[in-house]
Amino acid sequence: MSVKINFVSHFEFLLMNVSKVGRRGQIAIPRTIRQDLDLKVGDRLAFVRRGNEIVLQPLKATLSDFRGSIPVSEPQDFETIRQQVLDNRAYRTESNDN
Repeated sequence: MSVKINFVSHFEFLLMNVSKVGRRGQIAIPRTIRQDLDLKVGDRLAFVRRGNEIVLQPLKATLSDFRGSIPVSEPQDFETIRQQVLDNRAYRTESNDN
C-alpha cells in the first residue's frame, strides 16, 4: 500500500491539533475541537475513510430520532429491521477482515 504524503503550509501547521494513539487504540480529541463541535461525554463519532484520510463525523441523531418522520402504509416491525441491519453490519465487517 502506498501512502500519499500531504504537505501542510506553515499556517496550517500552526492550527493543527495533534493527538497520540494510546496503548488500546484510544485517542483524545483536543478541547478546542470538542468545543467547536459541541461534543459531550457519551456522544458518538463515525470514522469515515476518505482515501488516505480519516474524517471524524459527530453523530448527533439516531434512527430512533427519525421514527415516524416518513409516512408508511402499514405497521413496521422495527425489531426485524434492526436485526437485518445488525446482520448486514456483521457481514460487512466479516467481509472486510478477509
